[in-house]
Amino acid sequence: MPHPVMFDETDPLLARVRAIALAFPGASEKISHGRPFFSTRTAFAVYGGAEKSTRAPFPRSVVVKPDEEERRALLEEPHIYLPMYFGPSGWVGYDLARPEVDWGEVAELLDMSYRETAPPRLVRELDARPG
Repeated sequence: MPHPVMFDETDPLLARVRAIALAFPGASEKISHGRPFFSTRTAFAVYGGAEKSTRAPFPRSVVVKPDEEERRALLEEPHIYLPMYFGPSGWVGYDLARPEVDWGEVAELLDMSYRETAPPRLVRELDARPG
């Protein structure tokens, strides 16, 4: 039995995440477990999640894999949560359903997660881009 769709295709926050994520070399999107997954060889971002300890839903969030040092600092922030399933593997969730989202920070987190998970060839391609 397929998972139910757990996002709104017309969600403007998803559109912004999608635009950033799909700009990375070799990035693609697929729906898995009812949510948009952004990946190269493996996933580097997921749109939507739920908190591990409380199971509280965060349907308008992005789940990413930062490096370990950044992860520790991020988990001190009120808009960051430890996501179910992904949290034990080093991932964090970033709540986008709030008025003061820092889209520069979101882009940096997506970039970091991409670099943590993408094949070296694609990271070199990203680094070779002008600007």
